[in-house]
Amino acid sequence: MNKQQTLQHYFGHQNFREQQEEVIDSILNHQDVLMILPTGGGKSLCYQLPSLLMDGVTVVVSPLLALMHDQVVALKENGISAEMLSSIQTIEESKLIEQALYNNQIKLLYVAPERLMNNYFLTFLMDLNINFFVIDEAHCVSEWGHEFREHYRMLSQLKISFPNTTITAFTATATTIVKEDILSNLQLKNPKVVTGSLFRENLTITAQHRQSDGRRQLTHFLKEHEGEMGIVYAFSRKQTEATATYLQKQGYKAQAFHAGLPTDVKKKVYHDFVSDEINIVVATIAFGMGIDKSNIRFVVHMNLPKTLENYYQEIGRSGRDGLDATTLLLFSASDVVQQKSFIDELPDSPYKENAYEKINTIARFSDSESCRHQQIATYFNDTIEACGNRCDNCLYPDKNSIDITQDAQKLLSAIYRTKQSFGIHYVIDVLRGSKEQRILTNTHDQLTVYGIGEHHSKAQWLTIADKLLELGAIGIGEYRVYYLTDRGVGILKGAELVSIREERMVVKKAKSKKKVTYFDDYEVEIFDKFRALRKEIATINKVPPYVVFSDKTLKELSNVMPSNKNEMLDVHGIGEVKFERYGEAFLVLIEEINNV
Repeated sequence: MNKQQTLQHYFGHQNFREQQEEVIDSILNHQDVLMILPTGGGKSLCYQLPSLLMDGVTVVVSPLLALMHDQVVALKENGISAEMLSSIQTIEESKLIEQALYNNQIKLLYVAPERLMNNYFLTFLMDLNINFFVIDEAHCVSEWGHEFREHYRMLSQLKISFPNTTITAFTATATTIVKEDILSNLQLKNPKVVTGSLFRENLTITAQHRQSDGRRQLTHFLKEHEGEMGIVYAFSRKQTEATATYLQKQGYKAQAFHAGLPTDVKKKVYHDFVSDEINIVVATIAFGMGIDKSNIRFVVHMNLPKTLENYYQEIGRSGRDGLDATTLLLFSASDVVQQKSFIDELPDSPYKENAYEKINTIARFSDSESCRHQQIATYFNDTIEACGNRCDNCLYPDKNSIDITQDAQKLLSAIYRTKQSFGIHYVIDVLRGSKEQRILTNTHDQLTVYGIGEHHSKAQWLTIADKLLELGAIGIGEYRVYYLTDRGVGILKGAELVSIREERMVVKKAKSKKKVTYFDDYEVEIFDKFRALRKEIATINKVPPYVVFSDKTLKELSNVMPSNKNEMLDVHGIGEVKFERYGEAFLVLIEEINNV
């Protein structure tokens, strides 16, 4: 088979996406490659397809067991011989895979970098016919990257051990310094460097100043995404569990996921999510990197991520099937203070300076008023036009500002009159006239500022405090005690006015809204029937539903309603192998629907 026939037969696609064929041709010509392409852009096909057209086995280096497992399952479902060697296999299973490799029965072998750089394994590989190496998530190579891994750095030895074997590297993000570090460390020879556009046109990016703990905003957002799959990222393990419990009480199928959970619990949560048994996973960032699930419709951040690279990688886990997806970033000035407090503990070094700059960059991004897609592209040295309708700043450019100088002065005065010795919640309680015993004991109910802030809710006062933090008018000291800066003193004395976007002072109440549907060009009932059949087939075959057919494939099926094999093979994502396994069941269902 040629490239086009292979694309249709194994992957069910009629045409290559932009830049895929260019990379495939380079690999077939034994040229080293570095490809930087956003998540969902089709990087995996760029190395999976040429492997099928070449003699020998392709060795894929991947950072997470879950990611390797999902890709191997998906390849096998497409009729492609693939295996992974990892700690989860028994010695007997590993020996069988090694024998199959000796017998040229495997086309793609997935391994972690720790195993690849093991002396025994390197020696074993030298006896195989390796057509090329793939370094997936290649940004992990760079110490300037956001997910640096020491064992990835050791991959520099590959060119020494296999000087005549092609090495290809793939990543979704890389700044200029990270890109140069990847090229240098992997010692790529005259590489083909291909960089795709950073613009994810199916992704709508929104950001809001977090009000209080953000739960009200989260619930408001989720009301518009009923029944959809999504990830909610939280800062700490404790926050993931608390948020998941809160969502469960609100009636959502949500579970927490973090590194501190028992292994069996993590496996169950992961399995339930990829199998569509639960809709929402509330997780630390450790969760998302191993997700190859195509039908994630939203990603929410409850806190500011550490870097813009982290943020772009994490929101990229939604909408991998090319259908519309939405992201929400909730942030607060206190997030920046918290992140910087961790950086403060590091020894002085260029890395520490870089970490400060990265947190400042993501802080500016979150509070900006220009196109968010354009800002991300600029950060990664790409140039694009403003998105127009795929971020909140482009959708709602004219946001009204209101004067809050008097309220800011009240808050500053309350901080000062409580001797700059308390946390912000206590100060706000004084402003709002709380009868809490601690306030009475401290006689702060006798202060002139006591009770003068009853006209605002606590969440609104926290928003005003956030604004003052952003302006550098107040600071947070040891034990999270708030104090006035010189600028704060100036505002208190009337030397400067303070304004804020009106929307930040509006406390939104969660209410039921019309469900957002990403398939408005078909009957929802038909899609639900297809999805039920997909779930049934997936359960029988013990694979995730999206491995059977993606949501995008089901959408197209609902539009086309094919009546035979040839018509079904014209549908995105359905090749010969997938049709032989699942096609007849869907044709029977389509006939039943048509006969109703």
